[in-house]
Amino acid sequence: MKREIEDVVKWMRETVENAGAKGLILGLSGGIDSAVVGALAKLAFPDTTLGLILPCESDENDEADARLVAEAIDLKIEKVDLTQTYRQLISSSFNSENKMARSNIKPRLRMTTLYYYAQDLRYLVLGSSNASEFYIGYYTKYGDSGSDLIPLAEFLKDEVYELARELGIPSKIIDKEPSAGLWEEQTDEKEMGFSYAILNAHIRGEKAAGEVGEKIDRMHKNSEHKRKFASIYKRKK
Repeated sequence: MKREIEDVVKWMRETVENAGAKGLILGLSGGIDSAVVGALAKLAFPDTTLGLILPCESDENDEADARLVAEAIDLKIEKVDLTQTYRQLISSSFNSENKMARSNIKPRLRMTTLYYYAQDLRYLVLGSSNASEFYIGYYTKYGDSGSDLIPLAEFLKDEVYELARELGIPSKIIDKEPSAGLWEEQTDEKEMGFSYAILNAHIRGEKAAGEVGEKIDRMHKNSEHKRKFASIYKRKK
């Protein structure tokens, strides 16, 4: 993983420099993916990397974990609490009973905040999706996927843990159950309906049997639009 880290850091530097930007910004959630991305960014741009803690009706423990990560990798952080913004938006619109539609507002508000800071600082925005999540579309379109660079899109979840250990991420974060933090007691594996171990094996060619394998294939197919730029109508010539 040392070689992988070196390659990703080099790629980050080249991408930022080619864009005429000065640094990198990311949302620091307290989870392992953003912790690894933050550590990589800090290696690439030690003095011009910023982590934003963006609570939005969030568990206070997530902020504590984000601060633990920031201290471990010596990352500059700022906090923007989006809770009232979220509640105001919900109260100003029709009150949908669709739990996912309401919850996905949160990562989209975070994306808006990241780009506000990024444009002001002339930074590029980092996404934290890994290859496992990318494969099945387990992220919010124009939310946590709204970014300029996605360093972990070639690394399956188990490889992210390897990167974390190599980068010195605190064990508390590595041992933490993965969660998008969209609602209380939400976890990735509970919401997906299968484990990351099964998903990773499926992606590597050890196809999951029965309904689980079918579900993974269906999620991959149905989320194809998330992995592409918006469809553009082609005029007939």
